[in-house]
Amino acid sequence: MSRIGRKPIQIPGGVNIDLANSVITVKGPKGTLSREIHKDMKVVLADSIITIERPSDNKLHRSLHGTTRSVIANMVNGVTEGFAKSLELVGVGYRANKSGEKVVLNVGYSHPVEIAPEKGIEFEVPSNTRIVVKGIDKELVGATAAKIRSVREPEPYKGKGIKYEGERILRKEGKAGKKK
Repeated sequence: MSRIGRKPIQIPGGVNIDLANSVITVKGPKGTLSREIHKDMKVVLADSIITIERPSDNKLHRSLHGTTRSVIANMVNGVTEGFAKSLELVGVGYRANKSGEKVVLNVGYSHPVEIAPEKGIEFEVPSNTRIVVKGIDKELVGATAAKIRSVREPEPYKGKGIKYEGERILRKEGKAGKKK
């Protein structure tokens, strides 16, 4: 049995869950998320606790068991607390500004790079070298943060670029000088 798949999911107050066919809809104070679950996975809702059951022990069902539980738990967590990912800009002259809903990045190119948020995502720029991506969908928050990071990935020699907060960049030694 999957250790993660066996864990029950507590449903906090103010969260409504609707199961129709193989689509689960979670409504909470921060918004609504909906997702299609694999038809073989059985979602049981009883007394504000969700449990996931699998029909057999074949490889597909074992792999889907923990994944399904994690996806539903992230949906419940997203509509109650939300998710955030922080990014840091490292480099001389690298900065970020918020222009309306968009984030404008100046990261060493000849032009500023504008990134517009997708539906359900918002940006915060607490300082000109820090960006916070917020939203209720964990997958979308991570994908948007990865999209921003891909504008100028950190390079291994000087460490310049856009990195996740707390990310360690493996540094390489530069070219050795000529010996006489």
